[in-house]
Amino acid sequence: MFESYIGTKRIDAEPMIRGEYAKLSGRNSILTEKGESESDKGFHVRYPDGYESWSPKSAFDAAYRKSGNMTFGHAIELLKLGCKMARKGWNGKSQYIELATNISYINACKDCVNANHDAIGNAAIAFVGTSGVQLGWLASQADMLAEDWCIVE
Repeated sequence: MFESYIGTKRIDAEPMIRGEYAKLSGRNSILTEKGESESDKGFHVRYPDGYESWSPKSAFDAAYRKSGNMTFGHAIELLKLGCKMARKGWNGKSQYIELATNISYINACKDCVNANHDAIGNAAIAFVGTSGVQLGWLASQADMLAEDWCIVE
């Protein structure tokens, strides 16, 4: 029985019609399905493991957003995958957030305490800005509703 899934992954893609991809890849079998033609619009997709495929435009548009036009939800998922994220709308151009792990601190008794939370483990979102690192950064309403999140290289 089929179940619903939602995926998040980072890919590279370029617009390409079906016929161009068939010639590029030597996979003429993608032209044989009923109702499909060489001129169908879509994307040549390259996955992180090097696998390449062609995706129809409608399926691609339903699954992907260009980096720089992502929601906060996309940003959180990409933080979990190790990406640094920022908003185009932030004033400081060198500012970003990232996932901090293995967090510990020195208390007043000079003991090193490993910060561990039952729900999130030993992780927090860190804001990296011009004046240093802020652990436990909280998103504003504007940050959560924005669609200008992008990956920081």
